[in-house]
Amino acid sequence: MSEEKHCSGNCSSCAHQKESEDCRLKAVLSRIGRKIVVMSGKGGVGKSTVAVNLAASLALAGKKVGLLDVDLHGPSVPTMLHLEGTELTGNGEIMTPVESGGMKVMSVGFLLESPDSAVIWRGPMKIEVIRQLLANVAWGDLDFLVVDCPPGTGDEPLSVCQFLEGSAEAVIVTTPQEVAATDVSKSLNFCNQLGVPVLGIVENMSGFVCPKCGEVTEIFSSGAGENLAMQYHVPLLGKLPVDPVICRGGDAGEPFVRQFADSVSGKVFADMLPAILAGGQAKQ
Repeated sequence: MSEEKHCSGNCSSCAHQKESEDCRLKAVLSRIGRKIVVMSGKGGVGKSTVAVNLAASLALAGKKVGLLDVDLHGPSVPTMLHLEGTELTGNGEIMTPVESGGMKVMSVGFLLESPDSAVIWRGPMKIEVIRQLLANVAWGDLDFLVVDCPPGTGDEPLSVCQFLEGSAEAVIVTTPQEVAATDVSKSLNFCNQLGVPVLGIVENMSGFVCPKCGEVTEIFSSGAGENLAMQYHVPLLGKLPVDPVICRGGDAGEPFVRQFADSVSGKVFADMLPAILAGGQAKQ
């Protein structure tokens, strides 16, 4: 990634460079069909799990898919896909995304010296890095780009939605407890203010799947996802339980929708997919 540059004093040169970067970004985005941003106002709700398995589900459905991890301070996509230590290749300023299970994957985690390296960046640097992860990557022709955002409504999700210039769609992730609803509602209001259509809400950790009998038992309070969906008039896409196969898939660096498609959680994603695909048709 390029470092912050010192001012040369040549304002016309800066303007030309900015215009060139904007043109490159527009050219890249013009080759991508739909851009789905996975977000939540609350941390620890499983956004990366949803983003990775949503992207994998779309790829399994025969779609050309990219997966972009913009969680700059805690990138987990490389770990979840068993891609730690992958060295990026490229030609000049253009980076080649990593191939994984039919998906093109890019994360700031690929650019760090080690998985333990701390990313200590202020807002302007974050914004520039996100621009480069969008514009300076050879995404090529994609049907979908799934973007995994960090929690909150700050620099990262705001920058992504602004760079996508009205073409972003959102999937919001929550947990079942009402205590999560206040934070998650901030993301729904964020989308409303920016004019980002919400495809729906995923309620994660919704019950526990017994590894022996497969029965789903509620272990937390429930209803946050359903209540938010009703309050904001958006679909409840699915209720994803706490399922041992999700942990097994994550530990193995393999999306569980590939390994355990017939599991309770795998079927939740299978049921979600038509609504995701139809969301784009409704938008047109």
